[in-house]
Amino acid sequence: MDLSQLRTFVAVAQSSSFSTAAVELHLSQPAISKRIGNLEMQLGTRLFDRMAREVRLTEPGRVLLARAEAILREVQDTETLVRNLTGDVSGSLSIATSHHVGLHRLPPVLRAFSDRHPQVHLDLDFLDSEPAHDLVLHGDSELGVVTLAPAGHPRLAYEVLWPDPLCFVVARDHPLASREHGSLREFCLHPVVLPGMSTYTGRIIVALFEQRGLELEVSMSTNYLETIRMLVSVGLGWSVLPETMVDETLATIPVPEAKGLERTLGVVVHPDRTLSNAANAFLEVLRECV
Repeated sequence: MDLSQLRTFVAVAQSSSFSTAAVELHLSQPAISKRIGNLEMQLGTRLFDRMAREVRLTEPGRVLLARAEAILREVQDTETLVRNLTGDVSGSLSIATSHHVGLHRLPPVLRAFSDRHPQVHLDLDFLDSEPAHDLVLHGDSELGVVTLAPAGHPRLAYEVLWPDPLCFVVARDHPLASREHGSLREFCLHPVVLPGMSTYTGRIIVALFEQRGLELEVSMSTNYLETIRMLVSVGLGWSVLPETMVDETLATIPVPEAKGLERTLGVVVHPDRTLSNAANAFLEVLRECV
C-alpha cells in the first residue's frame, strides 16, 4: 500500500463514486479503477461492491476506511508540524463556511487576513453548516466558520464568536404586521417559510413549537436565508431570521414565548488535528475582527 492508493480509496469511499473521485483527484476514471484494483490485489480482498452505477463498501472496505482516514490524518499532521517549525505563514488554507456567514460575517476578516498574509492561498468552500462540520470532521477542511451545532459534536471543538439573535418576521402588509406582539399559536394559523430540517436553524425553530405541542403550516422550505427573506417580503409566509438580516421590506413581531431565541456562529476545528501556521494566523485575525 502507498499513500496515493489510500487517498484514492478514501475518495471513492466518501463519494461512493469512481467518477466523482476521479474529478476530485484530477485523475482519469481508468486510473482510479487501476489504483483500487491494485490495492484489492495487494490485500487479497474486494473493497467495493460495484452494482451498476452504485459503489458500496464491503466489510473489509469499511474496516480499511477507518484505518486509511487515520493514516492520512497522521501524515497530514506530521507534514503540518514540520512546516510549522519554519514559522512561515504560507501555503494553502482550507476553510469551510456557510453562505450566510461567508456573506455577512467573513468579508472584513478575509480582507484583513489577505492584507496581512498575502502569501497564503485561501481555499474557501461555501456550503451549508452541517456538511461544513463533516468536512472538518473528516479532515478535508482545517477550519469551519459556520452556524454551530446546538448539541455540539463529541469529536469536534467549538469556539463561539457571534451570538446571532433570531426574530419573527412578516411582510409589511401581512395580517400580523400591525401587532405589537404575537403568540406562537397565532403564527401556526399562517403559512411559514422555513429553513430545511437538515439545517441547525430549521431544527431550532421547529423545536420551539414542538415543545409547546404546536404544529406549523410549512408552505415552502429552502436552506438559503437570503431566499427566505425575499419570499417573506412578497407575502408568501412568515419566518424566523437573524436580526442582522431584517431590512425595510420586513416587519418584526416580538414573541414573548420566544424571548432569547438565537443561534450561535463560530469556529469548528478537529481537536486531534495540528493546525497550520496559516490556520492559527486566520484564527488570530478572526478574533480581532469580532
